[in-house]
Amino acid sequence: MAAVLMVSADLELAELLTHFITEACSLVEARYGALGVLNPTRTALDQFLTVGLTDDEERRIGARPTGRGVLGLVITDPEPLRLDDLHSHPDSYGFPPHHPPMSSFLGVPLRVRGEVYGNLYLTDKVRGEAFNDEDEAMAEALALAAGVAIENTRLNDTARLVGLLDERDRIARDLHDRVIQRIFSVGMALQAAARLPGPPEVLDRVSKAVGDLDDTIDEIRTAIFELEDGLNERGLRRSVLDLALELAPLLGTRPEVIFVGPVDSTVSRQAADHLVAVLREALTNAGKHAQATHYLVKVAVGEEVRLEVTDNGCGMEIPVAESNGLGLANLRHRAEKLGGTLEFAVPTGGGTQLVWSVPI
Repeated sequence: MAAVLMVSADLELAELLTHFITEACSLVEARYGALGVLNPTRTALDQFLTVGLTDDEERRIGARPTGRGVLGLVITDPEPLRLDDLHSHPDSYGFPPHHPPMSSFLGVPLRVRGEVYGNLYLTDKVRGEAFNDEDEAMAEALALAAGVAIENTRLNDTARLVGLLDERDRIARDLHDRVIQRIFSVGMALQAAARLPGPPEVLDRVSKAVGDLDDTIDEIRTAIFELEDGLNERGLRRSVLDLALELAPLLGTRPEVIFVGPVDSTVSRQAADHLVAVLREALTNAGKHAQATHYLVKVAVGEEVRLEVTDNGCGMEIPVAESNGLGLANLRHRAEKLGGTLEFAVPTGGGTQLVWSVPI
């Protein structure tokens, strides 16, 4: 059959499925046909294509069915269903206004290797009789081919996505192994040149160029991490940066933020939520008590995810910090809940450092 041969043709899925419906109507002499593609959870129709209705009828009927009534029976119980009069069925939901009358009904699932992708619906035998066993067999054959077409399309979409991710990984590796290394080599050469005798203005320009190269390396590393972070539109990295900006008025300055490793693609959603809550509490406490002028936030990923919050403030006695003072008991509880730890230290030059870490 022509519709079956089209499975291997380069056609859009909706166009291909419409050919299947048309072929099915022709084979079983049905006046109307429709094909519903199930959503990923198989609870309702995600796509609904029809044959036999005029453009004006389609427009007046309005919204497509979502899978209630008799149509829903083939979703909840994916087995062939034949009715002489669909209006007489106890689950009949009725038709919306402007819908043409329909009586006889044949519905079959689009099943491939036990996986149901949708349903094929046929109504109204042209000569008025009911659908028979032969009609059901032909409809099932076309439904199988339509299911294969849907499966192939989804597999191809998955393959394209995998290819896209592979290409992004390749770009990230090239940026790290080639581009960064070359920039680093140039920076080393400039640093060596800066130690040679020469006019002060030249040495200043060389030093500035070295600083610009360092900034460029940081920007490239951020781009690499964003490539590695997958499709997560708002990950841990974005949440930490947004929080630093939000708390800047309380702190009197915007914290410096450093990321090490593929933060978004490695840290679980649960750990990320806890980390952001800990960071909020830590910065809020520091803003109220530390009298600091500089704050450093570092999020690093290795065998664990590690959050360091360091300030240059008046500091605190470690025994007091390690007690449950300043509302820090909740921070320790969040770490222990994930099998991690909460520690405090006094950095060189004074101030306070909070280190919160949990295993990946």
